[in-house]
Amino acid sequence: MPEQQGAQAQRPERAARGEHTHGEPGGDRPAADELTLGEPAPLDERAPRRTVRRTSVRGQVLDALRAALVGGELAPGEVYSAPALGERFGVSATPVREAMQQLAVEGAVEVVPNRGFRVTRRGARELGELAEVRALIEVPVMLRLARTVPAEQWSRLRPLAEATVAAAACADLARYAEADRAFHGALLGLAGNRQLVQVADDLHRRSQWPLVTGPVTGRRADLVADAAEHMALLEALIARDLPVVQSLVREHFAGGDA
Repeated sequence: MPEQQGAQAQRPERAARGEHTHGEPGGDRPAADELTLGEPAPLDERAPRRTVRRTSVRGQVLDALRAALVGGELAPGEVYSAPALGERFGVSATPVREAMQQLAVEGAVEVVPNRGFRVTRRGARELGELAEVRALIEVPVMLRLARTVPAEQWSRLRPLAEATVAAAACADLARYAEADRAFHGALLGLAGNRQLVQVADDLHRRSQWPLVTGPVTGRRADLVADAAEHMALLEALIARDLPVVQSLVREHFAGGDA
């Protein structure tokens, strides 16, 4: 009995530190590692058992970290701990650590034992190499598609190109990065090769972060120019103007921010 009373006395203190133990009630708020969707309906004992689906906090944290990397909020060369980032996002350190491990696989951060994760420094040479590899993959595919895809299919991509223009006008790098990848992914998706789209998207994401220059203040003009190339490329594809398509595609990748 004394042991049980001691364990019960420790629970409030452990909960105050954000720790979670299996089998303990979560209080008035859900566990930090998961968010419950909606109110549970009354249980019917006769109904078949179903798996309860919950939104992934890890996925939300991963998206937030990616946005922070692209936007320069997490500076290249700096080390960030999972508990500190967890406090920043209002979650436990576990989903942050899992998300950071994924970013380490993608090359955006590197593990620093007993300290956390250091944001990778990516220089002009590496960014140039990534742009070159992307061009080798994407340019031939786009030129082939320009000869075969009908104009109405290209026209359906107009909202995606316009989304890059809107994000550029706001100088919102995180939003622009997502819109940019969505546009390029949709273009390549018309080839019907999912492996191609996945490889190209991974290279594209790696070329977007972390920025050597940190926050994007003053880069609005570059984003606007890049987005304008998206619109011009789409118009040329719709018109099936192959010489213009070839020129725009090669110029777009040569700019390094494609």
